[in-house]
Amino acid sequence: MRATVLHSPGDIRLDTVPDPQLRHDTDAIVRVVAACVCGSDLWPYRGLNGEQTEPQQIGHEHVGIVEQVGAEVADVKVGDFVIAPFKHSDNTCVHCRNGVHTSCVNGGFYTGCQAELVRVPNADGTLVTVPGEVDDALVPHLLTLSDVFPTGHHCAVSAGVTAGSTVAVVGDGAVGLSAVLAAKRLGASTVIAMSRYEARQQIAREFGADHIVESRGKEGAAEVREILGGIGADAVLECVGTHESMKQAFLSLRPGGTVGYVGVPHGVELPINVMFGNNFGLAGGVAPVRAYLPELLAEVLDGSLRPGAVFDLRLPLERVADAYRSMDERAAIKVLLRP
Repeated sequence: MRATVLHSPGDIRLDTVPDPQLRHDTDAIVRVVAACVCGSDLWPYRGLNGEQTEPQQIGHEHVGIVEQVGAEVADVKVGDFVIAPFKHSDNTCVHCRNGVHTSCVNGGFYTGCQAELVRVPNADGTLVTVPGEVDDALVPHLLTLSDVFPTGHHCAVSAGVTAGSTVAVVGDGAVGLSAVLAAKRLGASTVIAMSRYEARQQIAREFGADHIVESRGKEGAAEVREILGGIGADAVLECVGTHESMKQAFLSLRPGGTVGYVGVPHGVELPINVMFGNNFGLAGGVAPVRAYLPELLAEVLDGSLRPGAVFDLRLPLERVADAYRSMDERAAIKVLLRP
């Protein structure tokens, strides 16, 4: 099969590799209908995840059709169209029952999803079947449910966004834009998107942003406070993962508010004394996609939730190098790939 392989930072290729095989009776093999590039894929692409000693398959977001199942797979069937969360889980352990599937005692990460075929462990617990025939126009919206939209949703939930909340979103990538939509979906009265890019601002407004703030640092925080009557936001959604973005989040928060964070942290240092003095909360982490999927999938299927607009570029898998280059250069927000 063909699969995306990162040979070294900046060197991404579509290689021919062996087809994945069932290793355990609980596995499934999924033929990929659509995959995509995540902002977190750019960290190793840029060489920021430490030394890479050998080529590695990459990608963790996909939807597809089940081709094979192991002997113990009972719920997922060959021919099912499935959404695959980026971490596998058994959906039965104590952590799964508590809604933290990302900490499943029998789970873990799997990768190599920017490919034609993927082996998914814990198939019954991980994969969520989409009922009926799947219209091709629905595929981008379903693909967002494998990671990017539930991650934005997790950020808003972690920050305590509810009806009437005031919200500022730090980060205008696909996760930040998803967080704008998620905050509005949860009933936020005012959502401020911090963005300097016109195309991203437009999607933020389509997703429900009431205000756009282009400034950064103390100036940007002052604009947030001015919009909100002189105080900071009830909730700030940090969707980047850098020290600067976390600092911006706390600068924009009101005393007693909460920062939700889902950006993979790189070099982040927390202002613990400032947090203590202002009763700032901080909550978030890896999004338990599997926990959120039933609720979010139902709304995608009934047409009330349409998060697929984050895909502003769609390419065939053979142009995966162009996909990475476009996102690295901020020429694209998020790239959908079709094998």
